[in-house]
Amino acid sequence: MIILASDHAGFLLKEEVKKFFNKENIIAIDVGCYSREQIDDYPDFAKAGNAKVTEDPRNVGIYICGSGIGMSMVANRNPKIRAALCHNETFASLARRHNDANVLCLPGRFLSPRKAIKIIKVFLTTDFEGGRHARRLKKF
Repeated sequence: MIILASDHAGFLLKEEVKKFFNKENIIAIDVGCYSREQIDDYPDFAKAGNAKVTEDPRNVGIYICGSGIGMSMVANRNPKIRAALCHNETFASLARRHNDANVLCLPGRFLSPRKAIKIIKVFLTTDFEGGRHARRLKKF
């Protein structure tokens, strides 16, 4: 399952991602936020996303805030989360292949919907390589 989370600064990009998912018949759970109003903070939504991502090891998250930094910092406080802030497809591929990232963090203020969707496609279709990378993950 794909879990979507954003704060107010990532809300518009998250809505564009949801439109893409709907068009492609991709099912996702949206844990908030649900408007551009600044009534809640990114830690609340990152924690809500983490709760859902960690329910099943096959789950992945896509978290969006203004810079992506805050969401990634909060997400990575959970030892079962490996969140990666990615600005391009190469980083998304590496995050999955080498780090088995289960959460993709995106900077809502710095990516177009088209670019974000390209990054998401790579993240969702790239597999973990294992091997020496698995050894390193055990050291987390």
